[in-house]
Amino acid sequence: MSQLYPVLLMICAGTAVALQPSINARLAEKTGLLESACISFAVGTAALLVALLVFGRWTVKGLSETLWWEWTGGVLGAFFVSATILAVPRIGTAAAMAASITAQLLTALLLDHFGLFGFGGAPIDLKRSTGAFLLILGAWLIIRR
Repeated sequence: MSQLYPVLLMICAGTAVALQPSINARLAEKTGLLESACISFAVGTAALLVALLVFGRWTVKGLSETLWWEWTGGVLGAFFVSATILAVPRIGTAAAMAASITAQLLTALLLDHFGLFGFGGAPIDLKRSTGAFLLILGAWLIIRR
C-alpha cells in the first residue's frame, strides 16, 4: 500500500504530461512557440506560488547551500516544453510522447544503475533490460506510423 499513492500520483502526472504538449501547441498556433512555452511556465509559476502560499512555507533556508547545477531543472523543463510544442504538430502527440517516455526511461535506468544525484540505485538487470527493450520496440511501432 505504501507504493500505491506515489504510483497513482505518477499516473495522474503522466496524464498531465500527455495533455500538456497538445494544449501548448494549440496555444502556440495563436501566440508562437516560445511565447506559448513562456505562458505555460508563467501560469505554472503562478499556480505554484498559490500552492506555496496555501500549503507550503515560504523560506529560502538552504538556498545558499545549493550547487549551480541544482538550478538547471527549470532550464531542462523549458527545453522539454518547447521541444514538445515543436514536435506535437509535426509528428503527433503519441509519437512525441513515445520518444520522450523512452528517452526518460533509458535515462532513468542509467541514473538508478549508477545511483547518480545521491539517490538509491537499482542495477540494470535482465528484467529491466527486457522492459527497456520492449518500450523501445513499442515507441518504434508508434513513431513509424
